[in-house]
Amino acid sequence: MSKKLNWNEGWLFTKEVSWVQDNKVVLNEEAWEKVNVPHTWNGKDGQDGGNDYYRGTCYYTKKLNKELVADGEDVYLEFEGANSSADVYVNGNLAVHHDGGYSTFRANITELLEDENTIIVAVDNAPNDRVYPQMADFTFYGGIYRDVNLLCVSKARFDLDYFGGPGITVTPVVEGSDAKVAVKAYFTGLTGKETVKFTVKDGDSVIAESTIAATEGTADFVIKDVHLWNAIQDPYLYSLEAVLTDGEKELDQRVIRFGCRYFEIHPEKGFILNGKECPLRGVSRHQDRPEIGNALLPKHHKEDLELIKEVGANTIRLAHYQHNQVVYDLSDEMGFVLWAEIPYISNHMPNGRENTISQMKELIVQNYNHPSIFVWGLSNEITMKGDTDPDLIENHHILNDLCHEMDKTRPTTMAIVSMCPMTSPYVQIPDTVAWNHYFGWYGGDTSMNGPWMDKFHELYPNLPVGMSEYGCEALNWHTSDPAQGDYTEEYQAYYHEELIKQLFTRPYLWATHVWNMFDFAADSRSEGGEDGMNHKGLVTFDRKYKKDSFYAYKAWLSEDPFVHICGKRYVDRVEDVTKVTVYSNQPEVELFANGVSLGKQTSDVHFFYFDVPNAGIMQLVAKAGELEDTSKIVKVEKFNDDYRMVETGDVLNWFEITEIEGYFSINDKMSELMSNEAAKGFLLNAMMSSAEGRNTMADAGSIMDNPGLMTFLSGFTVKRLLSMMPAMGGKPMTKDQMLAFNAALNQIKK
Repeated sequence: MSKKLNWNEGWLFTKEVSWVQDNKVVLNEEAWEKVNVPHTWNGKDGQDGGNDYYRGTCYYTKKLNKELVADGEDVYLEFEGANSSADVYVNGNLAVHHDGGYSTFRANITELLEDENTIIVAVDNAPNDRVYPQMADFTFYGGIYRDVNLLCVSKARFDLDYFGGPGITVTPVVEGSDAKVAVKAYFTGLTGKETVKFTVKDGDSVIAESTIAATEGTADFVIKDVHLWNAIQDPYLYSLEAVLTDGEKELDQRVIRFGCRYFEIHPEKGFILNGKECPLRGVSRHQDRPEIGNALLPKHHKEDLELIKEVGANTIRLAHYQHNQVVYDLSDEMGFVLWAEIPYISNHMPNGRENTISQMKELIVQNYNHPSIFVWGLSNEITMKGDTDPDLIENHHILNDLCHEMDKTRPTTMAIVSMCPMTSPYVQIPDTVAWNHYFGWYGGDTSMNGPWMDKFHELYPNLPVGMSEYGCEALNWHTSDPAQGDYTEEYQAYYHEELIKQLFTRPYLWATHVWNMFDFAADSRSEGGEDGMNHKGLVTFDRKYKKDSFYAYKAWLSEDPFVHICGKRYVDRVEDVTKVTVYSNQPEVELFANGVSLGKQTSDVHFFYFDVPNAGIMQLVAKAGELEDTSKIVKVEKFNDDYRMVETGDVLNWFEITEIEGYFSINDKMSELMSNEAAKGFLLNAMMSSAEGRNTMADAGSIMDNPGLMTFLSGFTVKRLLSMMPAMGGKPMTKDQMLAFNAALNQIKK
């Protein structure tokens, strides 16, 4: 019988290329770093800002004694994730090359084995023009960051060589009260005498079974009065056991869990599951943590999904790549509706077509059997430089057709960048679409989000549309007068209150996904006072603090009764009367200050606003039925500067910027500069200089020639745009350079 051995422990690691020659270890192995996988070499430098984390080739090595795998006729090395390209060598011989950092790949090493073996894995996350992703707002951690397994298998077995899949597909189709289940198994090495026994189980109870010739490989079953997989309300699972035998002994087996459900994505009614409207309201998720980067353990994935369940979400967009199988398995069990996608993101690369195809094949083949997956995502914000490139359009048609060819049961979708024209032919390629909009954060204001979606829906009444990203950043900064771009927890809460009211009341939106559930690393970023991070999460990077906006969603989505006072980290306040917001999914809330009731309120939007007298120390208690939450505020005479963002190091603060009345400064908005020819010309030249020689989203010509992008950027201050240039691939600007830039603008009259 085939077996799987975990091979995570006891690796040696080095960044020093000179220590490896002709793919053999030539230096005393004691000088290498001892590591276990999952492992990344960017756990720290990929999170500290500066866009200077190490990207290149690193090496892992480990000894393999043939006795360990002696009971296998064939031996495979299985890698569940190595970012982003990998070469696996056995005794100096190349066993496999793989491009794509987020999917499983295997190497048949049988013919290369000796009694004692040296395994070397060269993993490379260096920039190139053919393997996605190469440009995106997150850190591309290098390393063998998921499990490594040894597979000891018989010659006759389930296919291990087809895009990393399990070698079997299970396709349930619900018809009336029953479900027809089509099973297809793929084998290699058959002699013709093997049989396969399929057993369909409901828990421990056998529903149906069939034994057929393995060369036939297919079987059909009927589940009477089927128990449907019904998302988070009832994620019911069946299982299929498949055992391959040669008449004398068992050779290989698979156990596949599956769920029976049917669905429709309707342009007016949104997502419909098992005949009932089921609005998909949820979050997007990245896969990293402090210091360990993307080298997560199962407990980390489980904690993430439990937090997502707590907020009340029923859908997750797994951005922007294939996630760990643990995540898909847990989603099957917990009932999340998943959007699964490949990292075809931000910048279309003419040499990358083959890689988009291979990554899509791996995504579908490896994840076909998961009932939690409902759509395949083609790309994300790929039209950053425009939507008219014929190669880009053709690439999307190829991927769209590929998805439909490989999977007849699921539709396609994609996440479209906000500035892409509504009328673009590119928009009409997939079965459904969704948009990434940040009105109210990067540009525009919060009130624009709902009306924009209405306009698109009116233009394409038969095309299902959703919101794939929206969000704004918040750190531990606070204010009683929140404003767009201030990075305060209070503005983030206000922003999400407004977006919730606009998006959740439009039933035609088939899905909405907050960007993001958790703060995550983006080493090129320098925003909010903490470099190297994107702080749009509802929960902090370490998963220890749920921001107030977390509870805004919980109030709308969760059925678990609760009440929450906002602003717990904003204690010291200067005003005599201050506003305190309470979130609850209960119909009525009463707030007490030092034991005195400030009244009861009802709200049809789950948000309650109280004016609270601020004198001395005020102990606050919010009550909703038997539930209560506590907090306090303290009257101070001077604003506590610990609550105000003051950036340190080579970062420019607001109070260091010279402003001259009647002249421009970097505190002015892009829209103002673009309406002045002198200022526009100066800005264009500066951006071209930043982008020079780089493959960048910050290409000045592309930006200036894109009306949608210019509208999007119009609400940015120049300072904010300059600070984001590294995230768009441009050169970072030092504090002195930004001051010089400001001094030049000070010479241009408005």
